[in-house]
Amino acid sequence: MDPRTERTAVEIGEHLASWRKMLNLTAQQVADRAGISRPTLSRLENGDAVGFGTFLAVTRALGIVERIVDATDPWQTDLGRLRADEDLPQRVRHRG
Repeated sequence: MDPRTERTAVEIGEHLASWRKMLNLTAQQVADRAGISRPTLSRLENGDAVGFGTFLAVTRALGIVERIVDATDPWQTDLGRLRADEDLPQRVRHRG
């Protein structure tokens, strides 16, 4: 994994652990609510690679999945609002 991506994963994991603690939830409670094992939650909170579904399940268990959805919505950005009336291509091909 790229070092910048690793740092980001660690930071997000730390944020998820902070959410869990602020909500006064144990790791086992969040793991149970997310339908994952306690060690898998620990891996996520430590920034280790887990599946995207696991990430979403944990954010849902913490009650913050909508924040993730909103944060990735391009139409909520200045650029998205500027381009809202344009027809965007169905696929964007990388030339390289």
